[in-house]
Amino acid sequence: MHHLRFSHPRVAALLAALAAAAPGVPTHAAEKGAPNKSAYTLFNPTPPDQMRDLSTDRPDQTESAYTLDAGHVQLEMDVVSHTHDRDSEGGADVRSRTWVFAPVNLKLGLLNRVDLQLMLDPHVRVRVEDRVARTAGKASGFGDATTRLKVNMWGNDGGRTALALMPFVKWPLSASSLRNGRTEGGLIVPLAIELAEGWGMGLMTEVDFVRNGADTGYDREWVNSVTVARDLTEKAGCYVEFFTVTGSAPGFKWSGQLDIGFTYALHANVQLDAGCNFGVTKSAPNYQPFAGISYRY
Repeated sequence: MHHLRFSHPRVAALLAALAAAAPGVPTHAAEKGAPNKSAYTLFNPTPPDQMRDLSTDRPDQTESAYTLDAGHVQLEMDVVSHTHDRDSEGGADVRSRTWVFAPVNLKLGLLNRVDLQLMLDPHVRVRVEDRVARTAGKASGFGDATTRLKVNMWGNDGGRTALALMPFVKWPLSASSLRNGRTEGGLIVPLAIELAEGWGMGLMTEVDFVRNGADTGYDREWVNSVTVARDLTEKAGCYVEFFTVTGSAPGFKWSGQLDIGFTYALHANVQLDAGCNFGVTKSAPNYQPFAGISYRY
């Protein structure tokens, strides 16, 4: 998950403007004939027989362009995820291992085209070992907290494409060995495309504003990804994804990952998943296995 670093008034203004504009977004031509669900809100939930198919922002790193139906709650989480990285550049041998336990994305459907998301890393453990210097360090504790707003611009209830805007802000929690204590954030733009039957594609572009190492200002990072998914059976599916990050900080090294994963629907409101992200550049983590679950109610 990635993050626009704005001052609080600008963030609030942007979120308010998007939320106000969403109900009046012109209906995409492909959605004509779909039921009118604009009257449903947090306090007037979408009836079960009019709800969309379960759509999640996991397990791939490309976010979904579809929002959660109004008045409903969705929980998406890793049971556990692990990141292993080894830096051997220039004769170094630094190895890091990160475990994140039960990171969660809690979603709340506000309007037919708008949902609010709270992302938390409840417990993180990091170990860094320098085998050349023969030193090691560990850190553990609560990680970051991030709020996101997803606004679907078209395609939520029909059509071959869908697009959304997702501004987000990382909270300035007190600094620790795991947190920098600064407000950061970004804007995510995911696009979904239906291909041949059983096939789908997701595209995403994103800009993040991250605090620089000297703590004197903000650098920009750009994220781009493409994922192709395939239905294997009525309940099972798989995907392959390419994910990249580049940035404006001096010496920033372009990072690329090749990701694979699988999903399995236990029923209409529960999905299991598992997969692994593999680094294809030296600056990317070597591998990131994960397993998770999504539940809507």
